[in-house]
Amino acid sequence: MYKSFNQLPRLVQFLLLLIPVVNWITEIIVRFSVAMEKKSALNLVIAILVLVFGVVFGWIDMIWILLFHHLILAK
Repeated sequence: MYKSFNQLPRLVQFLLLLIPVVNWITEIIVRFSVAMEKKSALNLVIAILVLVFGVVFGWIDMIWILLFHHLILAK
C-alpha cells in the first residue's frame, strides 16, 4: 500500500495528509502496510504510535513529502 501511496502525485499526497481525519486514516493504512512488509521493530513501533498520534505524524509527513516525495521511514 505504501508503494501505491508513493506513486501518487505529490499534490494528492499533500491533500490526503492535509485533512485531519483522512490524514490519520492514511497514516494508519500506510504505516501498518510498511510494518507488515518490512518486518522491522522500528516500523512496528511507529505504526503503533500512529494509532495515538496519527495526526501529528501526518503533519510531519506532509512536510516531509513536500521535501522528499515519500513518507518518513517508508521508502
